[in-house]
Amino acid sequence: MAERILLIEDEPGIADFIKRGLIYEGYRVDVAYDGQQGLEMARDTPPDFVILDWMLPGLDGLEVCKRLRAASDVPILMLTAKEDVQDRVQGLDAGADDYLVKPFAFDELVARIRALFRRAAPASQPEVLRFADLTLDTGTHRAQRGDRFIDLTAKEYELLELFMRNPRRVLTRELIFDRVWSYDFGGESNIIEVYVRYLRQKTEEHGEPRLVHTVRGVGYVLRED
Repeated sequence: MAERILLIEDEPGIADFIKRGLIYEGYRVDVAYDGQQGLEMARDTPPDFVILDWMLPGLDGLEVCKRLRAASDVPILMLTAKEDVQDRVQGLDAGADDYLVKPFAFDELVARIRALFRRAAPASQPEVLRFADLTLDTGTHRAQRGDRFIDLTAKEYELLELFMRNPRRVLTRELIFDRVWSYDFGGESNIIEVYVRYLRQKTEEHGEPRLVHTVRGVGYVLRED
């Protein structure tokens, strides 16, 4: 199940931009437009991650951060236009785990979210999945084709893990959407095709035989020719 992110941001345009981007990255996103609403949503449906704007109507982000931190250890990333070092210290002292100054690159926001999730993740026994000459280490999120190591993005890793946990099984587009993105992008979206192409480029970079095959009109399957 995809992680649930609570976004507390009072500017609708910014909130919509962030929400759309995070959904595309595979997260579930709830939006609150003021501090009090954010606290109530966090209480009623505890999130896995909070993105919190500093300048909010009513309760400001600093106070919201303190109250969230008093109630849980949820990772908190603060967004703000404040650039002074003292402001950053104040936000971190209030309980924030990280701090991003507006305007920011969306890719950096996603990278920071991933880093905080890795930091917060409980230690688990790593597992190595194997199919043909392809291996996937669930501890390091690294793949290997023969002796060649392959670096994967978070979403590429999730997709490859799904394939490797279901070898030789045809996975429908609907199942892949549900397991990897947990969101219905609609029948016209080509997001699965895009990420399958990424996986093929990386796993076949040195001319290795294709393992992820298209089943026309249905979906995809991990198999050997």
